[in-house]
Order: sequence, then structure tokens, then C-alpha cells
Amino acid sequence: MANDFLADEGGSQNTVELSLYEVRRKIYPRSVSGVFAKWRLILVLVTQILFYGLPWVQWNDRQAVLFDLVSRKFYIFGLVLWPQDIIYLTLLLILSALALFLFTAVAGRLFCGYACPQTVYTEIFMWIERKVEGDRFARIRLDGEDWPWSFHKWRIKITKHAVWILIALWTGFTFVGYFTPIKVLSAELIAFTLGPWQAFWLLFYSFATWGNAGFMREQVCKYMCPYARFQSVMVDKDTFVVTYDKTRGDPRGGRAKAANHKELGLGDCVDCSICVQVCPTGIDIRDGLQYMCIGCGACIDACDQVMDKVGYDKGLIRYTSERAMLEHMDNKKARHYIFRPRVLIYIGIMSVLLIAFASSVFLRNPLRVDVMRDRGALAREVEGTKIENVYRLQIMNSSENPMNVSIVATGLPGMQILSSQGKEISELIVNPSSNLLIPVKLRVAIEDVKAGTHPINFDIEATESGPNASKTLRVRDEKSSFIVPR
Repeated sequence: MANDFLADEGGSQNTVELSLYEVRRKIYPRSVSGVFAKWRLILVLVTQILFYGLPWVQWNDRQAVLFDLVSRKFYIFGLVLWPQDIIYLTLLLILSALALFLFTAVAGRLFCGYACPQTVYTEIFMWIERKVEGDRFARIRLDGEDWPWSFHKWRIKITKHAVWILIALWTGFTFVGYFTPIKVLSAELIAFTLGPWQAFWLLFYSFATWGNAGFMREQVCKYMCPYARFQSVMVDKDTFVVTYDKTRGDPRGGRAKAANHKELGLGDCVDCSICVQVCPTGIDIRDGLQYMCIGCGACIDACDQVMDKVGYDKGLIRYTSERAMLEHMDNKKARHYIFRPRVLIYIGIMSVLLIAFASSVFLRNPLRVDVMRDRGALAREVEGTKIENVYRLQIMNSSENPMNVSIVATGLPGMQILSSQGKEISELIVNPSSNLLIPVKLRVAIEDVKAGTHPINFDIEATESGPNASKTLRVRDEKSSFIVPR
């Protein structure tokens, strides 16, 4: 608190206390139905079916989507990604950012209003709250009961939080199931043998879901989400956003349904404040576009219902652009300005990146080879007639079929390639989605080479085997060097 001292005419001083921080006023959103409410319901169902269902989908006798941090492998259906494939993750993140910019340039905070996890879980928790405690006014009355709480209030609150916690735990369990095989996780959970990190992240994510969706809600959107702060940079006069038509709606005021509001000097807004009551962030859209607005369209559904009841045209609050409001355009004409230069640039960049990503994945060679020299012994003389260099070959098979691999060394005459036991290396087998690290020796006759460093190649060929194998010949040509001491 901060104290301001004010002096009156008699010279006395009065102390006025001003709060430095805004005290949170709990919001009780009213239920609403309509076009945008249906879209929110559809997106909630789609996103949660995907989130909760994907870990249980099987692919080639394994979990279809699994981010195995211990083995450092990401499985996404038929695609197996290794740490060396970080470029794919980078492309996906860039595409996600560009998609967010594109959606915002076209229609504001679409992601926030319909697909953001904070919005989705807040919708789920509010739906449970309405079912257990009742709609807006019932919840206000219930929370207004003074201490001591009645048995009725205790029962309702405990029931609500019990359901919330069950959903939060299920969400945390599913989240961890993307990083630990969910069937293994289920067995460990039932047997109470979860590892410390698994238990920590399950409880942490569950607590975050319960706290964010049950208590913080709009505070996350207002104060924690950075997107709310920089969305104004991506919105221009042709962006479709939730807008109140001041020209048509003002001056506001109540009136009888049968009255001619034009003769009374009133606009179409009946000042019922239902648009405020349904807003999940508690703002009044009639005050203009605000960074707290998540673009969910709840106020549009509510206002259209009121307009129907009083017999006025719908669309007092609607998705439209600033240009359309200033030039009195209908939405059909305003949509002609959607495909403006910045939107076309976003679409063009995204198209190029998508084509590059798809082409790279399609043409990706699942055979990878790294050649590392043995630093402990660069070169040595063996059997009195030969020079030997030692290398370590790491052969990675990122396909889901075994590979039959052959290795040939070229670059010097009469070069032999031997295993660490000194035997000729023939064909090797590399298991699916695994890597093989083998030491190899290269030998050449002393009389056949001169002193110095000679470039050589390791030519690796591999053929996939197995019932689902493509039988395609995979080839890698890795360069290295052979050292002959002076």
C-alpha cells in the first residue's frame, strides 16, 4: 500500500491509501450457446482426443508417438529422429511460429480462444464447475455464504475439486506418457514403483493443470502469457477481431421491447451487460479491443441471442476489421482485404518450409555413419611390413528394419579393413532404430605408400531386411585420412 497525504482548507491532513497492485476480482463466466461456443466445444474435443489418445496408439509394436529422452530418440509414427535430426525440430518450431503469426494477422487470437491448452483446460474445468455448482448466479450465491460453511457447501466444493484433481492427475499421467512408454508407466503406477523423476513430473504437471485451469484462469492470459503483449504488433486494420459496433450500438440504454429506440435517441445496445458476464477474462468488449481479449467469441453468441429477443439485427458484436468499421463495409467486402501482402508473405514462407520439410523427410537416408580416428594411436607399424591406423565407426540405423551393412575402404592400394580382433570384416547387421559402434583397423604395406597423410574413403552400403523393408540400397561415403609416419 502507498500513503498519499492530502491537506484540507483547515490545514488538517487526511491519509488516503492507494493499492499498488490490482486486487483480483473473481470472475463467474455465464454459460452461453451459439456458433462460437460450438466451435470451442469441437476444438476441446479434438485436442483432448488427440492428447489423451495418441500415447495409446501402437506402431510397429511400439508406441506411435514417444519422446524417449533416455535413449535420445523421438518416435513419431514411422519417423525416428535422433539428436542429429535437430533441424527437423527447428523447422517445426519455425512453422508453428509462422502459423501463429498468420492466424493472428488474419483473425487475431484464434489460437488463444480455441486451441491454447490454458483455454481448453479452463473450459473443461468451468464446465465441471457449472455442472456441480450451477451457473453464474448460483456460484456467486454459493461463494457468498459466510463462515462457518454449511455441509451443503462443503459437499459441493469437495466434489468439484475431487473431479478437478482426477482430471489433472490423468492429464499429468498422459503428459509423462509421451516421454515414458505409457504401458510401462501404467504398470509402474499400479505397482507403486514409479521413478523419482516420473513421479515428480506427473505431480508437477497435475498441480499446474489444477492451479492454472481451476484458480488462475484469466490471470495466466492477462499477466503470464507473452503473446497477449505483442499481439498488437501483428494486428492491423484488416485483421478480423471481436469488435463492438459503436456507431450502431451507442448511446446505450435500457428500453421496453415494444418501444422505438430510435425515437428515444438510443442505439441498439440495451446495456444488459451479458457480453461482460460471459467473458472468461471479465472485460467489456464495448470499451474497444483490449490485450486481455482472447477472441473466443462468447460475447458474440451472447449478444446475438439478446438481439434475437429484442427483435434487432444480429452482429452488434461481431468478427470484423477496423477498415470495415470505419468504411461501413459488410464482412463479405471486408474479406477481400484478407490476402494482403503480409499474409501472402507468411503463406509463401510457410509453403517453402513445408515443401522443404516434407522433401527432406521423404528423401531422408536412414543410414548414417560417423568416422572417428583413435587419438591414442594415430599410426603404428605391425608385423614389420605394414602400417596400421585405428578408427571407430558409428553406424546408425534410423529405420525400423534391420540393415545388412558392408564396409569397404578405398584410397590406397592393397588396403585391408579388419576388426579389433584382427579378422576381416564381412557383413554386419545393425538392429532397427539403433546404432553400432565398432573399432576397425586399416592396414597397408609399407612399400606401397609414402610418408605423410593420405585421403581415404569408407564406403558403406546397407540393405534393409524384414517383412516391411523397402530393399533399397543405402549408401554412405565418409572421408577420412590415413597417416604414414616418417
